[in-house]
Amino acid sequence: MKKTEVGDQAGGDVPRAAHPHVPSQVSAEGKTRHEVARLLLEQGPMTAVVVAEQLGISPTAVRRHLDALLADGEAETRDAPRRGPRGRGRPAKLFLLTEPGRARFGHAYDDLAVSAIRFLAEHAGEDAVRAFAEQRIERLVGPHRAAITGQGDPATRAEALATALSREGYAASTREVGAPTAGQNVGAQLCQHHCPVAHVAAEFPQLCEAETEAFAKLLGTHVQRLATIARGDSACTTHVPVTAGQPAHPEPVRTASPEGRTARIPNGGKPA
Repeated sequence: MKKTEVGDQAGGDVPRAAHPHVPSQVSAEGKTRHEVARLLLEQGPMTAVVVAEQLGISPTAVRRHLDALLADGEAETRDAPRRGPRGRGRPAKLFLLTEPGRARFGHAYDDLAVSAIRFLAEHAGEDAVRAFAEQRIERLVGPHRAAITGQGDPATRAEALATALSREGYAASTREVGAPTAGQNVGAQLCQHHCPVAHVAAEFPQLCEAETEAFAKLLGTHVQRLATIARGDSACTTHVPVTAGQPAHPEPVRTASPEGRTARIPNGGKPA
């Protein structure tokens, strides 16, 4: 009997049994692609024909999803080993997931990092955690130090730092704030719109503190952390005074922590 795709009558193709970890709002097309990827994860490498047989959908539909996974870099192919005498034609292609493809099923990297730092704190003390945080940020910004400190003033240094952080995955930018009046100095805000270690920093604020102090040294001025993603804000925001004289000190933003408590973001920056 010829296999048909479940959902053909509705114009889509979905597997016979939806995977429980696929959100209900995902389209039928997306659910099927997730099922194809899951099968490669659990049983791959495998051919398109075997994937179709396992999911009970047509080989044509399977190849469409496999092509999409290949185009997105989530899957790759290799030649299937030949059995018996070498015949004519090209060998069958085996499909398997790449690291980005496996990432759609999640990782436990954050949990592992938290457990490791907890162990470090318990067995080596808080100073060891602090030293780890300082070493981490030094390795992050160290390669960009010359490009940042080579700029002439804190404002252009902040722009160079934002560029460096963006290259490291922090999606950073700067903006000018304040006005050059008698009561307020002009300043800049360095905004990091993504934090790869936010989950870890929520438990270990030493990561944020070491980062803020490193920024102060690189920029050559006192800086003040106003908000952090780790505390539930939409971005990590750092105030950078850029005019001479007494630097402006805006009141730190009060934010709600993930537990619902109001927290005051500490000022971790120190004068260079």
